[in-house]
Amino acid sequence: MVAARLNQMPLTRWHKRIAVIVGISLFFDLFDIYLSGVLGTVLTGAFHIPKSEQALLLSSAFLGMFIGSIGFNALADRVGRKAAFLGILSTYSVFTFIAAFSPNAAFLIVFRFLAGLGIGALLPLCDVYLSEIFPAHNRGRIMAWTYTLEFCATPVEGFLARALVTTHFLMAGWRWLFVIGSLGAIIVWSLQRILPESPRWLESVGRHQEAEQILARFLEEAPGEPGKGTPATDAVEPKRVPLRTLFTPTYAKRTIMLWIFQILQTFGYYGFGTLVPLVLASKGLTITTSLTYAAVSFIGYPIGSLLSVPIVERIERKWIVVGAAFCMAVFGILFGMTTRPTLIMLFGFLYTLSSNIFSNGYHIFQAEIYPTSVRATAVGTAYSLSRLMSGLMPFILLPVLHAHGATAMFSVVAGAMVLLMIDVGALGPKTTGRALEDVNERVIVQEQGPNVGV
Repeated sequence: MVAARLNQMPLTRWHKRIAVIVGISLFFDLFDIYLSGVLGTVLTGAFHIPKSEQALLLSSAFLGMFIGSIGFNALADRVGRKAAFLGILSTYSVFTFIAAFSPNAAFLIVFRFLAGLGIGALLPLCDVYLSEIFPAHNRGRIMAWTYTLEFCATPVEGFLARALVTTHFLMAGWRWLFVIGSLGAIIVWSLQRILPESPRWLESVGRHQEAEQILARFLEEAPGEPGKGTPATDAVEPKRVPLRTLFTPTYAKRTIMLWIFQILQTFGYYGFGTLVPLVLASKGLTITTSLTYAAVSFIGYPIGSLLSVPIVERIERKWIVVGAAFCMAVFGILFGMTTRPTLIMLFGFLYTLSSNIFSNGYHIFQAEIYPTSVRATAVGTAYSLSRLMSGLMPFILLPVLHAHGATAMFSVVAGAMVLLMIDVGALGPKTTGRALEDVNERVIVQEQGPNVGV
């Protein structure tokens, strides 16, 4: 069985190359996600956007992400992870490049929406793809390394924005940030031959010979003998199961948990990353100063991701999410309350550091709790709720910010984090160090019998 042998093998050079390529694609994806937020005050001035329309500019890409996350990830369960991955990259890169030349706010809003179709689908698909490629015993650790490369995008973007927004080489500096954000597909397309299809997905659709060929190549590059990993006990072969499986007794609990989680996590994670320049502007800071403070705060993203590497295999995933959410609630309120420059940067840094321990924990976790044949659809559908809420979030948080200030806004965020902690703590399954088939397919066999999917 392919899945059991994948779990038994050590990490190979091919595994590591895959992690780097996916990390590069996610770097540009995250760069793109934060563009409108980082440039919120700049774009507002460039196109003379009134406060009443700021939320629409910030939410347009997220509304596209909502649709794209469902559509592309459902496609990935039908045509394969790799084909969907390359289609997603092309979509967001092309439309982000076009958005760089927006003549007005309406044009920018439309093409941010279209770019969002690809942006929203990439991250949950990469969660699924990586979880299916890497051995169980170090799945979380190598995925956390991949996400660390991704999250280098946030401070890079912050400092690039600080350096470029005041320049005008051929065109306004902010436009160059959109051009940079569109480069991801070019790089990854040039490296795409290195990426294999997911052997687990191939096995689940009956393409056993192709799965065996990919497995054989992994074994050729293994630094030692296989057998040092974590095989699935009495291995259960992944088979096609209907989508209604997600609403059987065990999976209904997981599905409800993840849907509630995705609605709430948006307030904590993207509430800071996309709104922090506007929060700082509400404190009376200039555009240049607010971008500087935001850039310093964003250094916490890659550092937090790096700090998650040694703990994701030592602490149960769901408790990492719960603990990090608590820290985000505390540091968010402190960030909202303070007006001293050093404390603004300190609490902003601690917030982003906590939020990326949180992010890595949940991205690994959400891809571990569903069967192979419906994994991308299940994760993408749940993740789409976070994109929908990200689109609605500016309409919820910005009025609170404008009417009551930053402390009130982060109090709303803290309330969402408390509800999230209860949700995940009470309903989330244990996954750390376990084979995906033990977490999932075995549950199906126990509930529905060994002939399910036949």
